[in-house]
Amino acid sequence: MTIEIVLRYLHFISIFAIVGTLVSEHLLLKPQLTRKEIGRLANIDGIYGLAALLLLGVGLTLWLGGIGKPTDYYSKNWIFHTKLTLFVLIGLCSIYPTIFFLKNRKGNPDDLVSIPKSIFLLLRLELLLLFIIPILAGLMAKGIGLSIE
Repeated sequence: MTIEIVLRYLHFISIFAIVGTLVSEHLLLKPQLTRKEIGRLANIDGIYGLAALLLLGVGLTLWLGGIGKPTDYYSKNWIFHTKLTLFVLIGLCSIYPTIFFLKNRKGNPDDLVSIPKSIFLLLRLELLLLFIIPILAGLMAKGIGLSIE
């Protein structure tokens, strides 16, 4: 088994973890949650963060490490840069919910906390942006968007 196969496997597993955690957060979110439920969301969000870091690390290694496709295959592809931009936007959208979950998980576990509508909006935006990335990955794998000079 080559290092490329292991890295690509880790890349896919981290993507699945990101999708699973975001969908879980969305399904568990309600207008009011107990601090115990917010703690559960914070734990799920922590797994999401670890998966995102793994995805980023492995992705950068595949891109800049010259493992598999040459670095130029990614660097000169506007679709790859669009994918990367969407990933960054998803990360930026996740900052506020993460901070909210971490700040509001402490205290009496039975206290009810109102969840701001912006948390719902940001989670849905993350899912929408995440939904676009696979089609871009498929196009990129076919060499579409590659501009060789």
